[in-house]
Amino acid sequence: MFDAYDNLSARLRVAGDYLWPLALRLILAWEFWESGITKLRGSNWFADIPWAEWQKGFPWPFSTLPADLNWLAATWGELAFAVMLLLGLFTRFAALSLIVVTAVATAAVHWPAEWGSLGALWDGYRITAKGAGNFKLPLLFLVMLLPLVFHGGGKISLDHLLLKLAGRDSYVTDRVGDGITAALLFGILGLTVVFIEPSWGIGCFVIAVLCGLTPALRR
Repeated sequence: MFDAYDNLSARLRVAGDYLWPLALRLILAWEFWESGITKLRGSNWFADIPWAEWQKGFPWPFSTLPADLNWLAATWGELAFAVMLLLGLFTRFAALSLIVVTAVATAAVHWPAEWGSLGALWDGYRITAKGAGNFKLPLLFLVMLLPLVFHGGGKISLDHLLLKLAGRDSYVTDRVGDGITAALLFGILGLTVVFIEPSWGIGCFVIAVLCGLTPALRR
């Protein structure tokens, strides 16, 4: 009985390696494409934000850039990276770039201006909130983008096709976790949260550096 279950689990895992990255890429590509097209066809509401509120709401270094430049970067970034996700081309780069776009938008628009406890912060985990933030949707996007950064675009992607054509697909194998692996993990998590809560991101970056420098972890 256990052999049958293990065989079924193994086949489901192999089938999932084809399906879940493609499913994530398709839904995220649509969401970001739709957001980019809405910006492209709409007016630049970034320009309507007073400079004082702009500097307070948008994280550095985006707070120092003109509203028109930020609008242009957000619009075409969402469109270009959505196409890359759709095709599975440079998937990790596209997903990481969209994490930055989403994190900046979360910090500027969706994150509560002030929160004194985790309970108060969690009040903003919703689509619509009154004064408590509304970061449910962007948080879900961030969580969906992270697997594409770590795993890549999957077997139904141009990335995988390029690896096959270059004869490098056999190189991409499971490797033993080490300090560099841990450093990458915390570094990416740091980049995900640093624009939203800088102290969280800096903490992750510090752990990443320590993991990379610790001799016991490097072996």
